[in-house]
Amino acid sequence: MSSFLERMKSQAQATRKTIVLPEGEDPRTIEAARQIVAGGLAHLIILGDPNTISVAGATVIDPTTSDRHEVYAQRFAELRAKKGVTIEQARGQMDDATYFGTMMVKMGDADGLVSGACHSTANTLRPALQILRTAPGTKLVSAFFVMCTHSEYGEHGTLMFADCGLNIDPTADELSEIALATAHTWRQFMSVEPKVAMLSFSTKGSAKGEVPTKVQEATELAHQKDPGLALDGDLQLDAALEPSVAALKAPGSTVAGHADVLVFPNLAAGNIGYKLVQRFAKADAYGPILQGIAKPVNDLSRGCSAEDIVGVVAITAVQAQMAEGA
Repeated sequence: MSSFLERMKSQAQATRKTIVLPEGEDPRTIEAARQIVAGGLAHLIILGDPNTISVAGATVIDPTTSDRHEVYAQRFAELRAKKGVTIEQARGQMDDATYFGTMMVKMGDADGLVSGACHSTANTLRPALQILRTAPGTKLVSAFFVMCTHSEYGEHGTLMFADCGLNIDPTADELSEIALATAHTWRQFMSVEPKVAMLSFSTKGSAKGEVPTKVQEATELAHQKDPGLALDGDLQLDAALEPSVAALKAPGSTVAGHADVLVFPNLAAGNIGYKLVQRFAKADAYGPILQGIAKPVNDLSRGCSAEDIVGVVAITAVQAQMAEGA
């Protein structure tokens, strides 16, 4: 187990937040739930059929028969009234486990939600944005993966990759916001200052094109918004991580060769990149973790394992602690 995940689990055990898992029909969710309960990581609510789901120590709720169904429907109708949602439509929406689970978080009946083992990112994000909305001051909701590697890179092998799960082709300004948000999240989780690399196929203008230009503009914008942040770009991946390459390609950079937060120029690069590291390097990939939502809601890769779900639940519980202390 990585030192990062050990720390997340230890912090989660300290307060045991209530986390809801809407995908009670998925066998990986059930296996993860048993591990979470056994490890004392969280109080769990599993959404599904109580007649077919049995996890000792977890609460199982069928949204369609819950005594909170009508309360949630009424509140959802209020939240979406300007969009023309009727109470009848709201009742139908509360039959959906992800919407019901998100309303649990909204109403304070749960501290966070983890979903996505058998649903798309959109299925997780849409109810979160409709019900919980964005955190104060948030300009862009984005996603990152915590990559726990067996390498010398990052902070004892831990890095954050962003955005690998949400924004398809961010503008320069959006890319700068992703960088700043992930740097802030790194500080919260790691308690050390981040070193942010804005990635491209170019290092310091060594190649021309739309992508290097966008990354260079994003780097400048990020510096303007947070002048004290250790951030540099554009950097190729090897220049961002390997000191000997950094000395040749980006001499004088305080980030090159030492980066621990990697910001990819678009979703294609980020998604492919994290999966390559996960599969070829046998790294543990936790996420996509969402940042910018008012309360903790996190996604899963549909290729996740039960152990991945356990890790994301621990991270979500820690996010709930942080939100409580903010």
